[in-house]
Amino acid sequence: MDDHPDSGTVLLHIAASVLDTRSFTCRRMNHTKCNTLLQKPRRQSRIIKCIYVVGFMDLFGVSMIIPLLSHHVKHLGASPTVAGIVGSTYGILQLFSSTIVGGWSDVVGRRYSLLTCLLLSSLGYGLLGLSSSITLFVIARIPVGLFKHSLSICRALLSDLVSETERPLVMGHFNAASSVGFILGPVVGGYLAEHEGGFYTSSFTCAAIFLLNAGLVWMLPWSEALVKRTDANSNSHICEICPDHNATKNGAYQNGSSQGNNHHSVPKEELPEPGASPTPGKPPSALTRWRHVSLLQPAWRQLASVVSRIRLVATSDMWDLFLVRLLMAIGIMLYYSNFTLAMEERFSIKPKVTGYLISYSSTLGALAGCLVGPVTALYGKDMPALLLHSTVLTCGLIFLYAAAPSVGQVVVSSTFFAISTTIGRTCITDLELQRGGLQASGTLIGAGQSVTAVGRILAPLLSGLAQEVSPCGPPSLGVLLALSAAILLMFRIPKWSGRGKTKTAKL
Repeated sequence: MDDHPDSGTVLLHIAASVLDTRSFTCRRMNHTKCNTLLQKPRRQSRIIKCIYVVGFMDLFGVSMIIPLLSHHVKHLGASPTVAGIVGSTYGILQLFSSTIVGGWSDVVGRRYSLLTCLLLSSLGYGLLGLSSSITLFVIARIPVGLFKHSLSICRALLSDLVSETERPLVMGHFNAASSVGFILGPVVGGYLAEHEGGFYTSSFTCAAIFLLNAGLVWMLPWSEALVKRTDANSNSHICEICPDHNATKNGAYQNGSSQGNNHHSVPKEELPEPGASPTPGKPPSALTRWRHVSLLQPAWRQLASVVSRIRLVATSDMWDLFLVRLLMAIGIMLYYSNFTLAMEERFSIKPKVTGYLISYSSTLGALAGCLVGPVTALYGKDMPALLLHSTVLTCGLIFLYAAAPSVGQVVVSSTFFAISTTIGRTCITDLELQRGGLQASGTLIGAGQSVTAVGRILAPLLSGLAQEVSPCGPPSLGVLLALSAAILLMFRIPKWSGRGKTKTAKL
């Protein structure tokens, strides 16, 4: 009897074998799950690179048209006054539509809002290619003025896809790609304009570029873009079952951690609408939720949601950031407002040479977008301090240009001016998203664009008044505005708790 195990011992051996088998199976499943999640950053990288291409092509097409607009309006027989009024139509429409379209992208989602903007902008540029009178020209500018917000929606989409620490780097690269398109576009547009019907050819080419962009946006893997945030929420649990994943948990999946960034853990398209009741025990499907909001939500409800978001932004405690944006926008525009004329009057420089200097500065500005990530890392992600220092540097460079005794000093100021303004723009956008939260990133970016549009309206007026005093009047006034922005930041930054990250407008 002792040579044969009893039945209890046999059962114990069988149970142990079953548990070992299940444990091995679970480990394999968890390992497979971890490997799948580790592949998602590569998928996100492909989506982000596609957005870079969209930004490049967007400004490439637009910059083909911009230098030719005034000449075409004059060719249609418009007087200088009428040409000025027609030219201001676009800026006025952008002023009122930026925030509305940005808020609408928060409500219906990035995909359909971006597609709508690209398709209607293509329609506008196509109509521009058919404009044979001032009336048709104005009609063609209306859809472009109302819906040419594709870059703003792309920035909001990028802010949805990446973590807060990665955002300055990604935004800098996006701005660099867009700037390269803006540099190359006038070259192609000028070449086409030398041929018969060049303006119309450029307009149709621009319309085709926007159609191509719309096709690229349609083919993006939106389901992967949406589930990225959902995967971040389960990061801590997965790390417990997959120790090798700990090495990457401080990377792209850190958004879902409990480190004060809880408002990043769920994409806005997956958040329940007011009054909606989620299904117990069933997580929302990202793609289904996006389609539901985009296609089934009534128009009046979309409008109410947009108005609600705009009202919250307007009543938030972010007036200081918007005021800094306005002051710096006007100051930078004053720097460039009479640059060609001032160089000719002060140093007898021909417009052709001045054009080379402007191209040189624009190229540096595009390259400076790649420096945003390393510079923010150097500052330890202290964006308020970086914004303050870039504002002070910009102020000093404008003063250096206004008081420059030689062309060499102008070249030096233009070199560093392009870098400081590029970093400053990225900083202020990042701070608006940090303080406002990603729940209304489209509304916040749109509001920032509306503030910049106000600067575009005021800058020519202030430049004209300042030029009555001196050719150095516009940049001198720009120095005062930039100095005011720096002083405002010095007083307001200490009031931003958590180094400017936690004092948010609850959007």
